[in-house]
Amino acid sequence: MREKKEPVSSSKTLPQQYAAPSPVSTLETLRFDNTYARLPGAFSRRVRPTPLPSPYLVSFNADAADLIGLDPAEAARPEFVEYFAGNRPLAGAEPIAAIYAGHQFGVFVPQLGDGRAILLGEAVGGAGGRWDVQLKGAGRTPFSRSGDGRAVLRSTVREYLCGEAMHALGVPTTRALCIVGSDEPVFRETVESAAVLTRLAPTHVRFGTFELFYSRGQHERVRELADYVIAQHFPHLAEEGDKYGRFLREVVGRTARLIAQWQAVGFAHGVMNTDNMSVVGLTMDYGPFGFLDEYDAGHICNHSDYGGRYAFDQQPGVGLWNLSRLAQSLLHLLGQKAATDALEEYAPAFAGAYAGLMRARLGLQVERPEDPGLIAALLDALQADAVDYTLFLRRLCAFAAEPGEADERLRDMFVDRARFDAWAADYRARLAAESSDDAARRERMTRVNPLYVLRNHVAQGVIERAQRGDFSGIDDLLRVLQRPFDEQPGMEAFAEPPPAGARRVVVSCSS
Repeated sequence: MREKKEPVSSSKTLPQQYAAPSPVSTLETLRFDNTYARLPGAFSRRVRPTPLPSPYLVSFNADAADLIGLDPAEAARPEFVEYFAGNRPLAGAEPIAAIYAGHQFGVFVPQLGDGRAILLGEAVGGAGGRWDVQLKGAGRTPFSRSGDGRAVLRSTVREYLCGEAMHALGVPTTRALCIVGSDEPVFRETVESAAVLTRLAPTHVRFGTFELFYSRGQHERVRELADYVIAQHFPHLAEEGDKYGRFLREVVGRTARLIAQWQAVGFAHGVMNTDNMSVVGLTMDYGPFGFLDEYDAGHICNHSDYGGRYAFDQQPGVGLWNLSRLAQSLLHLLGQKAATDALEEYAPAFAGAYAGLMRARLGLQVERPEDPGLIAALLDALQADAVDYTLFLRRLCAFAAEPGEADERLRDMFVDRARFDAWAADYRARLAAESSDDAARRERMTRVNPLYVLRNHVAQGVIERAQRGDFSGIDDLLRVLQRPFDEQPGMEAFAEPPPAGARRVVVSCSS
Protein backbone atom coordinates (compact mmCIF):
# COMPACT_ATOMS: atom_id res chain seq x y z
CA MET A 1 0.00 0.00 0.00
CA ARG A 2 1.14 3.52 -0.79
CA GLU A 3 1.84 5.62 2.25
CA LYS A 4 0.27 9.05 1.82
CA LYS A 5 2.66 11.95 2.24
CA GLU A 6 1.64 14.62 4.73
CA PRO A 7 1.64 18.15 3.28
CA VAL A 8 3.53 21.00 4.91
CA SER A 9 1.68 21.69 8.13
CA SER A 10 2.55 25.37 8.58
CA SER A 11 4.78 28.05 7.19
CA LYS A 12 7.01 27.72 10.27
CA THR A 13 8.24 24.35 9.02
CA LEU A 14 9.70 25.90 5.85
CA PRO A 15 13.37 26.89 5.65
CA GLN A 16 13.93 30.62 6.01
CA GLN A 17 15.15 31.02 2.44
CA TYR A 18 11.73 29.89 1.21
CA ALA A 19 9.90 32.83 2.77
CA ALA A 20 7.65 34.28 0.09
CA PRO A 21 7.99 37.95 -0.87
CA SER A 22 5.45 40.46 0.36
CA PRO A 23 2.65 40.75 -0.54
CA VAL A 24 1.71 37.08 -0.68
CA SER A 25 -1.38 35.50 -2.16
CA THR A 26 -3.62 32.70 -1.01
CA LEU A 27 -5.08 30.14 -3.39
CA GLU A 28 -8.14 32.34 -3.70
CA THR A 29 -6.30 35.63 -4.25
CA LEU A 30 -3.68 34.67 -6.84
CA ARG A 31 -3.69 37.45 -9.45
CA PHE A 32 -4.19 36.45 -13.08
CA ASP A 33 -3.90 38.57 -16.22
CA ASN A 34 -4.47 36.18 -19.10
CA THR A 35 -3.12 37.93 -22.18
CA TYR A 36 -2.69 34.80 -24.29
CA ALA A 37 -6.27 33.70 -23.63
CA ARG A 38 -7.42 37.08 -24.97
CA LEU A 39 -5.87 36.43 -28.37
CA PRO A 40 -8.31 35.29 -31.08
CA GLY A 41 -9.64 31.74 -30.92
CA ALA A 42 -7.25 30.62 -33.65
CA PHE A 43 -4.44 30.52 -31.08
CA SER A 44 -6.01 28.20 -28.50
CA ARG A 45 -9.11 26.33 -27.41
CA ARG A 46 -11.03 26.72 -24.17
CA VAL A 47 -10.83 23.53 -22.14
CA ARG A 48 -11.49 22.19 -18.67
CA PRO A 49 -9.12 19.89 -16.84
CA THR A 50 -10.35 16.34 -16.28
CA PRO A 51 -10.73 15.71 -12.54
CA LEU A 52 -8.06 13.47 -11.03
CA PRO A 53 -9.46 10.84 -8.65
CA SER A 54 -8.34 11.04 -5.00
CA PRO A 55 -5.37 13.36 -5.54
CA TYR A 56 -2.53 13.75 -3.05
CA LEU A 57 0.54 15.96 -2.81
CA VAL A 58 3.74 14.29 -3.95
CA SER A 59 6.10 17.28 -3.69
CA PHE A 60 5.90 21.05 -3.33
CA ASN A 61 8.57 23.54 -4.38
CA ALA A 62 8.37 26.69 -2.26
CA ASP A 63 11.03 28.39 -4.38
CA ALA A 64 8.65 28.32 -7.33
CA ALA A 65 5.74 29.52 -5.20
CA ASP A 66 7.73 32.71 -4.62
CA LEU A 67 7.67 33.41 -8.36
CA ILE A 68 3.89 33.79 -8.43
CA GLY A 69 3.60 35.34 -4.97
CA LEU A 70 1.88 32.31 -3.44
CA ASP A 71 2.27 31.88 0.30
CA PRO A 72 4.07 28.52 0.76
CA ALA A 73 1.81 27.76 3.73
CA GLU A 74 -1.02 27.28 1.24
CA ALA A 75 0.44 23.88 0.38
CA ALA A 76 -0.79 22.65 3.75
CA ARG A 77 -4.43 23.22 2.86
CA PRO A 78 -6.54 20.33 1.54
CA GLU A 79 -7.75 22.60 -1.25
CA PHE A 80 -4.20 22.89 -2.63
CA VAL A 81 -4.20 19.48 -4.31
CA GLU A 82 -7.71 20.05 -5.62
CA TYR A 83 -6.63 23.22 -7.41
CA PHE A 84 -3.42 21.78 -8.82
CA ALA A 85 -4.93 18.46 -9.80
CA GLY A 86 -7.34 20.42 -11.97
CA ASN A 87 -10.33 19.37 -9.88
CA ARG A 88 -11.26 22.88 -8.78
CA PRO A 89 -10.90 26.11 -10.81
CA LEU A 90 -8.67 28.88 -9.51
CA ALA A 91 -10.41 32.26 -9.41
CA GLY A 92 -9.31 34.32 -12.39
CA ALA A 93 -7.92 31.37 -14.37
CA GLU A 94 -9.07 30.86 -17.96
CA PRO A 95 -7.94 27.36 -18.94
CA ILE A 96 -6.85 26.91 -22.55
CA ALA A 97 -4.90 24.47 -24.70
CA ALA A 98 -2.56 26.17 -27.17
CA ILE A 99 -2.27 25.11 -30.79
CA TYR A 100 1.02 24.82 -32.68
CA ALA A 101 2.77 22.77 -35.34
CA GLY A 102 6.37 21.61 -35.53
CA HIS A 103 9.16 19.67 -37.16
CA GLN A 104 9.47 16.39 -35.26
CA PHE A 105 12.74 14.59 -36.02
CA GLY A 106 12.98 16.76 -39.13
CA VAL A 107 9.49 15.96 -40.45
CA PHE A 108 6.87 18.70 -40.46
CA VAL A 109 3.67 17.90 -38.57
CA PRO A 110 1.07 20.51 -39.58
CA GLN A 111 -0.92 20.47 -36.36
CA LEU A 112 0.13 19.56 -32.85
CA GLY A 113 -0.89 21.49 -29.75
CA ASP A 114 -1.18 20.97 -26.00
CA GLY A 115 -2.33 17.37 -25.93
CA ARG A 116 -1.84 16.85 -22.20
CA ALA A 117 -1.09 20.36 -20.96
CA ILE A 118 -3.61 23.01 -19.97
CA LEU A 119 -2.62 26.61 -19.40
CA LEU A 120 -4.63 27.83 -16.42
CA GLY A 121 -3.58 31.43 -16.88
CA GLU A 122 -0.81 33.97 -16.33
CA ALA A 123 -0.15 34.64 -12.66
CA VAL A 124 1.30 38.02 -11.74
CA GLY A 125 3.76 37.54 -8.90
CA GLY A 126 4.42 39.74 -5.91
CA ALA A 127 7.42 41.34 -7.66
CA GLY A 128 5.44 41.93 -10.84
CA GLY A 129 6.77 38.97 -12.79
CA ARG A 130 4.31 37.18 -15.06
CA TRP A 131 4.28 33.38 -15.17
CA ASP A 132 2.20 30.93 -17.15
CA VAL A 133 0.68 28.40 -14.76
CA GLN A 134 0.23 25.18 -16.69
CA LEU A 135 -1.06 21.78 -15.61
CA LYS A 136 0.75 18.99 -17.42
CA GLY A 137 -1.20 15.74 -17.33
CA ALA A 138 -4.60 17.26 -16.59
CA GLY A 139 -6.58 15.31 -19.19
CA ARG A 140 -7.61 15.35 -22.80
CA THR A 141 -7.73 18.46 -24.95
CA PRO A 142 -8.80 18.99 -28.57
CA PHE A 143 -5.14 18.33 -29.49
CA SER A 144 -4.69 15.02 -27.66
CA ARG A 145 -5.26 13.01 -30.83
CA SER A 146 -5.39 9.40 -29.62
CA GLY A 147 -3.76 10.17 -26.27
CA ASP A 148 -5.37 10.15 -22.85
CA GLY A 149 -4.02 13.55 -21.83
CA ARG A 150 -2.47 12.15 -18.70
CA ALA A 151 1.11 12.14 -17.42
CA VAL A 152 2.66 9.44 -15.27
CA LEU A 153 4.52 9.80 -12.00
CA ARG A 154 7.81 8.64 -13.56
CA SER A 155 8.06 11.34 -16.23
CA THR A 156 6.59 14.00 -13.98
CA VAL A 157 9.24 13.46 -11.31
CA ARG A 158 11.97 13.67 -13.95
CA GLU A 159 10.73 17.01 -15.31
CA TYR A 160 10.09 18.44 -11.86
CA LEU A 161 13.62 17.68 -10.70
CA CYS A 162 15.41 18.56 -13.91
CA GLY A 163 13.82 21.96 -14.35
CA GLU A 164 14.87 22.94 -10.84
CA ALA A 165 18.34 21.44 -11.32
CA MET A 166 18.85 23.45 -14.51
CA HIS A 167 17.68 26.64 -12.81
CA ALA A 168 20.19 26.16 -10.01
CA LEU A 169 22.93 25.61 -12.60
CA GLY A 170 22.05 28.95 -14.16
CA VAL A 171 20.50 27.50 -17.32
CA PRO A 172 17.26 29.21 -18.48
CA THR A 173 14.38 26.78 -17.97
CA THR A 174 10.76 26.28 -17.13
CA ARG A 175 10.12 25.87 -13.41
CA ALA A 176 7.87 23.55 -11.42
CA LEU A 177 5.58 24.34 -8.50
CA CYS A 178 4.40 20.91 -7.44
CA ILE A 179 3.49 17.35 -8.31
CA VAL A 180 0.03 16.04 -7.49
CA GLY A 181 -0.40 12.29 -7.74
CA SER A 182 -3.24 9.80 -7.94
CA ASP A 183 -3.58 6.03 -7.92
CA GLU A 184 -5.52 6.25 -11.19
CA PRO A 185 -3.89 3.79 -13.63
CA VAL A 186 -2.33 5.14 -16.82
CA PHE A 187 -1.36 2.77 -19.60
CA ARG A 188 2.05 3.27 -21.22
CA GLU A 189 4.52 0.44 -21.86
CA THR A 190 3.27 -0.79 -18.48
CA VAL A 191 0.50 0.31 -16.13
CA GLU A 192 1.66 3.34 -14.15
CA SER A 193 0.07 5.84 -11.79
CA ALA A 194 -1.13 9.28 -12.86
CA ALA A 195 0.40 12.59 -11.85
CA VAL A 196 -0.02 16.26 -12.69
CA LEU A 197 2.92 18.65 -12.85
CA THR A 198 2.32 22.37 -12.35
CA ARG A 199 4.78 24.04 -14.68
CA LEU A 200 5.69 27.72 -14.70
CA ALA A 201 7.21 29.70 -17.56
CA PRO A 202 7.22 33.31 -18.74
CA THR A 203 5.57 31.96 -21.90
CA HIS A 204 4.98 28.64 -23.64
CA VAL A 205 5.09 30.11 -27.16
CA ARG A 206 7.30 27.93 -29.37
CA PHE A 207 8.94 28.07 -32.76
CA GLY A 208 6.16 25.72 -33.83
CA THR A 209 3.48 28.26 -32.91
CA PHE A 210 4.77 30.50 -35.70
CA GLU A 211 5.17 27.52 -38.03
CA LEU A 212 1.50 26.61 -37.71
CA PHE A 213 0.20 29.88 -39.11
CA TYR A 214 2.96 30.18 -41.70
CA SER A 215 2.19 26.70 -43.03
CA ARG A 216 -1.48 27.68 -43.38
CA GLY A 217 -0.62 30.85 -45.25
CA GLN A 218 -2.13 32.91 -42.41
CA HIS A 219 0.47 35.65 -42.49
CA GLU A 220 -1.62 38.11 -40.50
CA ARG A 221 -1.79 35.58 -37.70
CA VAL A 222 2.02 35.32 -37.81
CA ARG A 223 2.20 39.10 -37.53
CA GLU A 224 -0.32 39.10 -34.69
CA LEU A 225 1.66 36.46 -32.82
CA ALA A 226 4.95 38.27 -33.40
CA ASP A 227 3.45 41.56 -32.18
CA TYR A 228 2.10 39.80 -29.09
CA VAL A 229 5.41 38.11 -28.23
CA ILE A 230 7.37 41.33 -28.78
CA ALA A 231 4.96 43.38 -26.64
CA GLN A 232 4.98 40.86 -23.80
CA HIS A 233 8.56 39.58 -23.81
CA PHE A 234 10.68 41.96 -25.92
CA PRO A 235 9.00 45.31 -25.15
CA HIS A 236 12.20 47.25 -25.86
CA LEU A 237 11.69 46.34 -29.54
CA ALA A 238 8.05 47.36 -29.83
CA GLU A 239 8.68 50.83 -31.27
CA GLU A 240 11.62 49.87 -33.49
CA GLY A 241 11.14 50.19 -37.24
CA ASP A 242 12.89 46.85 -37.83
CA LYS A 243 11.38 45.16 -34.79
CA TYR A 244 10.78 41.81 -36.51
CA GLY A 245 14.38 41.48 -37.67
CA ARG A 246 15.66 42.49 -34.25
CA PHE A 247 13.25 40.05 -32.64
CA LEU A 248 14.64 37.20 -34.72
CA ARG A 249 18.21 38.24 -33.88
CA GLU A 250 17.40 38.18 -30.18
CA VAL A 251 15.84 34.72 -30.44
CA VAL A 252 18.93 33.55 -32.36
CA GLY A 253 21.21 34.93 -29.66
CA ARG A 254 19.21 33.49 -26.77
CA THR A 255 19.04 30.07 -28.43
CA ALA A 256 22.76 30.06 -29.17
CA ARG A 257 23.61 30.91 -25.57
CA LEU A 258 21.14 28.35 -24.23
CA ILE A 259 22.60 25.50 -26.26
CA ALA A 260 26.13 26.61 -25.34
CA GLN A 261 25.08 26.22 -21.71
CA TRP A 262 23.70 22.74 -22.42
CA GLN A 263 26.99 21.72 -24.02
CA ALA A 264 29.14 23.18 -21.26
CA VAL A 265 27.19 21.53 -18.46
CA GLY A 266 26.89 18.21 -20.32
CA PHE A 267 23.11 18.22 -20.84
CA ALA A 268 21.42 16.38 -23.72
CA HIS A 269 17.84 17.37 -24.48
CA GLY A 270 16.72 14.37 -26.53
CA VAL A 271 13.75 15.86 -28.41
CA MET A 272 14.82 19.16 -29.96
CA ASN A 273 11.78 19.36 -32.20
CA THR A 274 10.74 22.87 -33.20
CA ASP A 275 7.61 22.51 -31.06
CA ASN A 276 9.93 22.07 -28.06
CA MET A 277 11.94 25.24 -28.73
CA SER A 278 11.04 28.34 -26.71
CA VAL A 279 10.97 31.77 -28.36
CA VAL A 280 12.39 33.28 -25.16
CA GLY A 281 15.31 30.86 -24.93
CA LEU A 282 14.18 28.48 -22.20
CA THR A 283 14.84 24.79 -21.81
CA MET A 284 11.38 23.28 -22.02
CA ASP A 285 9.49 20.03 -22.52
CA TYR A 286 11.70 17.63 -20.58
CA GLY A 287 11.00 14.15 -21.87
CA PRO A 288 14.01 12.01 -22.66
CA PHE A 289 17.06 13.89 -21.43
CA GLY A 290 20.29 13.14 -19.67
CA PHE A 291 23.36 14.68 -18.15
CA LEU A 292 26.52 13.01 -19.36
CA ASP A 293 28.10 10.52 -17.03
CA GLU A 294 31.20 9.41 -18.95
CA TYR A 295 31.98 11.96 -21.64
CA ASP A 296 30.67 10.83 -25.02
CA ALA A 297 30.28 13.49 -27.71
CA GLY A 298 27.94 11.23 -29.67
CA HIS A 299 25.75 10.32 -26.70
CA ILE A 300 22.11 9.68 -27.64
CA CYS A 301 19.93 10.10 -24.57
CA ASN A 302 16.65 9.24 -26.32
CA HIS A 303 16.07 5.56 -27.02
CA SER A 304 13.52 6.60 -29.67
CA ASP A 305 16.14 8.64 -31.59
CA TYR A 306 17.25 5.79 -33.81
CA GLY A 307 19.27 7.97 -36.19
CA GLY A 308 20.98 10.08 -33.54
CA ARG A 309 19.48 13.32 -34.83
CA TYR A 310 19.56 14.79 -31.33
CA ALA A 311 22.84 13.29 -30.13
CA PHE A 312 24.81 15.49 -27.74
CA ASP A 313 27.26 16.76 -30.35
CA GLN A 314 24.46 17.48 -32.83
CA GLN A 315 22.66 19.94 -30.56
CA PRO A 316 24.40 23.12 -31.78
CA GLY A 317 23.65 22.32 -35.43
CA VAL A 318 20.06 21.38 -34.66
CA GLY A 319 19.62 24.70 -32.89
CA LEU A 320 20.51 26.54 -36.09
CA TRP A 321 18.30 24.26 -38.20
CA ASN A 322 15.35 24.95 -35.91
CA LEU A 323 16.00 28.69 -36.01
CA SER A 324 15.97 28.48 -39.80
CA ARG A 325 12.42 27.11 -39.61
CA LEU A 326 11.43 30.03 -37.40
CA ALA A 327 13.08 32.49 -39.76
CA GLN A 328 11.18 30.96 -42.66
CA SER A 329 7.92 31.53 -40.80
CA LEU A 330 8.79 35.22 -40.35
CA LEU A 331 10.05 35.91 -43.88
CA HIS A 332 7.09 37.99 -44.97
CA LEU A 333 7.64 40.27 -41.96
CA LEU A 334 11.36 40.91 -42.31
CA GLY A 335 12.60 39.77 -45.73
CA GLN A 336 15.25 37.30 -46.82
CA LYS A 337 18.31 39.48 -46.10
CA ALA A 338 17.28 40.28 -42.54
CA ALA A 339 16.54 36.59 -41.92
CA THR A 340 19.89 35.51 -43.37
CA ASP A 341 21.78 38.17 -41.41
CA ALA A 342 20.12 37.05 -38.18
CA LEU A 343 20.89 33.37 -38.76
CA GLU A 344 24.53 34.19 -39.54
CA GLU A 345 24.89 35.52 -36.01
CA TYR A 346 24.21 32.08 -34.55
CA ALA A 347 27.58 30.39 -35.07
CA PRO A 348 29.72 33.17 -33.57
CA ALA A 349 27.25 33.67 -30.73
CA PHE A 350 27.33 29.97 -29.88
CA ALA A 351 31.12 29.70 -30.22
CA GLY A 352 31.74 32.77 -28.10
CA ALA A 353 29.34 31.69 -25.37
CA TYR A 354 30.65 28.12 -25.26
CA ALA A 355 34.30 29.21 -25.19
CA GLY A 356 33.59 31.61 -22.35
CA LEU A 357 31.76 28.98 -20.33
CA MET A 358 34.50 26.40 -20.81
CA ARG A 359 37.24 28.89 -19.93
CA ALA A 360 35.37 29.56 -16.70
CA ARG A 361 35.08 25.84 -16.01
CA LEU A 362 38.86 25.55 -16.47
CA GLY A 363 39.49 28.57 -14.26
CA LEU A 364 40.87 30.73 -17.07
CA GLN A 365 40.25 34.46 -16.78
CA VAL A 366 41.61 35.79 -20.08
CA GLU A 367 41.09 34.62 -23.64
CA ARG A 368 44.12 33.27 -25.49
CA PRO A 369 44.50 31.76 -28.98
CA GLU A 370 45.48 28.33 -27.66
CA ASP A 371 42.30 27.92 -25.59
CA PRO A 372 40.15 26.10 -28.21
CA GLY A 373 42.89 23.54 -28.71
CA LEU A 374 43.30 23.04 -24.96
CA ILE A 375 39.56 22.47 -24.53
CA ALA A 376 39.33 20.12 -27.53
CA ALA A 377 42.31 18.07 -26.32
CA LEU A 378 40.70 17.66 -22.91
CA LEU A 379 37.39 16.50 -24.37
CA ASP A 380 39.20 14.05 -26.66
CA ALA A 381 41.03 12.59 -23.65
CA LEU A 382 37.81 12.33 -21.63
CA GLN A 383 36.12 10.59 -24.55
CA ALA A 384 38.96 8.16 -25.18
CA ASP A 385 38.88 6.83 -21.62
CA ALA A 386 35.14 7.34 -20.89
CA VAL A 387 35.94 9.67 -17.99
CA ASP A 388 33.06 11.06 -15.96
CA TYR A 389 32.52 14.62 -17.21
CA THR A 390 31.03 16.27 -14.11
CA LEU A 391 33.30 14.52 -11.64
CA PHE A 392 36.48 15.31 -13.60
CA LEU A 393 35.76 19.03 -13.83
CA ARG A 394 34.87 19.18 -10.15
CA ARG A 395 38.14 17.47 -9.21
CA LEU A 396 40.03 19.78 -11.55
CA CYS A 397 39.16 22.62 -9.18
CA ALA A 398 41.94 21.33 -6.89
CA PHE A 399 44.59 21.40 -9.64
CA ALA A 400 47.72 23.24 -8.48
CA ALA A 401 50.58 25.08 -10.12
CA GLU A 402 52.93 22.43 -8.77
CA PRO A 403 52.25 18.70 -9.33
CA GLY A 404 50.80 17.00 -6.28
CA GLU A 405 48.07 14.81 -4.81
CA ALA A 406 45.32 16.44 -6.86
CA ASP A 407 47.09 15.35 -10.03
CA GLU A 408 47.04 11.73 -8.89
CA ARG A 409 43.29 11.81 -8.28
CA LEU A 410 42.81 13.10 -11.78
CA ARG A 411 45.33 10.69 -13.33
CA ASP A 412 43.51 7.76 -11.73
CA MET A 413 40.43 8.63 -13.81
CA PHE A 414 42.30 7.81 -17.03
CA VAL A 415 43.51 4.59 -18.56
CA ASP A 416 46.01 6.51 -20.71
CA ARG A 417 47.76 8.44 -17.97
CA ALA A 418 50.49 9.68 -20.29
CA ARG A 419 47.86 11.42 -22.37
CA PHE A 420 46.47 13.11 -19.29
CA ASP A 421 49.97 14.10 -18.19
CA ALA A 422 50.60 15.76 -21.56
CA TRP A 423 47.35 17.70 -21.30
CA ALA A 424 48.06 18.64 -17.68
CA ALA A 425 51.44 20.05 -18.66
CA ASP A 426 49.80 22.24 -21.31
CA TYR A 427 47.13 23.30 -18.84
CA ARG A 428 49.73 24.14 -16.20
CA ALA A 429 51.62 26.26 -18.72
CA ARG A 430 48.38 27.98 -19.69
CA LEU A 431 47.68 28.82 -16.05
CA ALA A 432 51.19 30.18 -15.63
CA ALA A 433 50.71 32.41 -18.66
CA GLU A 434 48.07 34.38 -16.77
CA SER A 435 49.77 34.06 -13.37
CA SER A 436 46.83 32.11 -11.99
CA ASP A 437 46.56 31.89 -8.22
CA ASP A 438 45.58 28.41 -7.01
CA ALA A 439 43.30 29.46 -4.14
CA ALA A 440 41.44 32.15 -6.08
CA ARG A 441 41.07 29.89 -9.08
CA ARG A 442 39.69 27.05 -6.98
CA GLU A 443 37.09 29.36 -5.48
CA ARG A 444 36.01 30.52 -8.94
CA MET A 445 35.91 27.01 -10.35
CA THR A 446 33.82 25.55 -7.54
CA ARG A 447 31.18 28.17 -8.31
CA VAL A 448 30.79 26.95 -11.92
CA ASN A 449 31.69 23.23 -11.75
CA PRO A 450 28.80 21.48 -10.01
CA LEU A 451 29.22 18.57 -7.66
CA TYR A 452 25.62 17.53 -8.26
CA VAL A 453 23.68 17.13 -11.50
CA LEU A 454 20.55 15.07 -12.04
CA ARG A 455 22.09 11.75 -13.00
CA ASN A 456 19.67 9.32 -14.60
CA HIS A 457 20.44 6.46 -12.24
CA VAL A 458 19.88 8.72 -9.22
CA ALA A 459 16.59 9.98 -10.62
CA GLN A 460 15.52 6.41 -11.34
CA GLY A 461 16.21 5.35 -7.76
CA VAL A 462 14.06 8.19 -6.44
CA ILE A 463 11.31 7.34 -8.95
CA GLU A 464 11.24 3.68 -7.93
CA ARG A 465 10.86 4.70 -4.28
CA ALA A 466 8.06 7.08 -5.23
CA GLN A 467 6.29 4.35 -7.18
CA ARG A 468 6.27 2.35 -3.94
CA GLY A 469 4.70 5.31 -2.12
CA ASP A 470 7.82 6.84 -0.55
CA PHE A 471 8.09 10.43 -1.82
CA SER A 472 10.76 11.60 0.64
CA GLY A 473 13.55 10.91 -1.85
CA ILE A 474 12.09 13.48 -4.25
CA ASP A 475 12.30 16.24 -1.66
CA ASP A 476 15.78 15.14 -0.54
CA LEU A 477 17.10 15.20 -4.09
CA LEU A 478 15.35 18.49 -4.87
CA ARG A 479 17.12 20.18 -1.95
CA VAL A 480 20.48 18.82 -3.13
CA LEU A 481 19.95 19.94 -6.72
CA GLN A 482 19.00 23.45 -5.59
CA ARG A 483 22.59 23.82 -4.27
CA PRO A 484 24.61 21.99 -6.93
CA PHE A 485 27.95 23.69 -6.23
CA ASP A 486 27.98 23.14 -2.45
CA GLU A 487 29.49 20.29 -0.49
CA GLN A 488 26.53 18.66 1.27
CA PRO A 489 27.57 16.15 3.95
CA GLY A 490 25.52 12.98 3.86
CA MET A 491 24.41 13.51 0.26
CA GLU A 492 27.55 12.22 -1.45
CA ALA A 493 25.70 9.32 -3.06
CA PHE A 494 23.82 11.77 -5.26
CA ALA A 495 27.15 12.89 -6.77
CA GLU A 496 28.42 9.41 -7.61
CA PRO A 497 28.57 8.10 -11.19
CA PRO A 498 26.60 4.95 -11.99
CA PRO A 499 28.10 1.85 -10.37
CA ALA A 500 30.42 -0.10 -12.65
CA GLY A 501 28.42 -2.56 -14.74
CA ALA A 502 25.10 -0.99 -13.80
CA ARG A 503 22.37 -1.21 -16.44
CA ARG A 504 21.98 2.09 -18.27
CA VAL A 505 18.66 3.82 -17.58
CA VAL A 506 16.73 3.89 -20.86
CA VAL A 507 14.56 6.91 -21.61
CA SER A 508 12.39 7.45 -24.67
CA CYS A 509 9.71 9.78 -25.98
CA SER A 510 7.27 8.21 -23.52
CA SER A 511 9.52 9.28 -20.64
